[in-house]
Amino acid sequence: MQRPCVRERILAGEPVYGTMVFEFFTPGLPAILAAAGFDFVILDTEHSGVGIDTLKTVIACARGLPIEVYVRVPEKSYAAVATVLDAGAQGIMVPMLETAEQARDLVEWVRYRPEGKRGCAFGMAHDGYRAQDVVAYMAEANRRNLVIGLLETRRAIDNAPAICAVPGFDVAWLGHFDLTNDMGITAQFQHPDFWAAVDRLVAAAEAHGKALGAADGDLAYLAKLRAKGFKVLGYGTDIAVLRNGLAEGRARLSALG
Repeated sequence: MQRPCVRERILAGEPVYGTMVFEFFTPGLPAILAAAGFDFVILDTEHSGVGIDTLKTVIACARGLPIEVYVRVPEKSYAAVATVLDAGAQGIMVPMLETAEQARDLVEWVRYRPEGKRGCAFGMAHDGYRAQDVVAYMAEANRRNLVIGLLETRRAIDNAPAICAVPGFDVAWLGHFDLTNDMGITAQFQHPDFWAAVDRLVAAAEAHGKALGAADGDLAYLAKLRAKGFKVLGYGTDIAVLRNGLAEGRARLSALG
């Protein structure tokens, strides 16, 4: 039987696990991550500068694998969202989401009518270049494609109840570095004010039945979030995992004498 898509699993309350990629956009990446057991990967375009042709290659190499590919776009705009969706991304992450209006816009850009206003172009990369019943495909895409908003400012936390109340908004993702920076306590992840903000986000998401997401390489930090109800969890980044793994191996080599 076909496995439920990640969005269905999230809506059912299951935990799902992924990672983020900033540098190593290679054809083998999706297969490597799938072999490692990840459910999804988020390709970053906010900080990486990677182009659409490279994204299309990575997304194409994930077809048929038990992993979904999402893209963090660099800005809140229809063009940014539609371009990567048409390239085949199965989910969108938008940075600096701060208001319910922005969340509604994002949902409309991701979903086809009647749930949204995504533009229609079929027989392309996003639908496997197939000729098919487009109405049925639109419903399938609406069911599958995941909507993630990064809440990473004080304003976002203040507006979290309204954001999480937006129909079709799926995952409230905690942007911990930017949030602490905006709060004037940059990278102080033990600070009580940071955890007070996290608790406010948790309360907003729970009140409206929305999933909570976060990513980091610190498993103790992720365990603390998991205990608070976060179920969409990302482990590290491609750069950090490679660097840290190599550094550990290099240190062990030195210890051999």
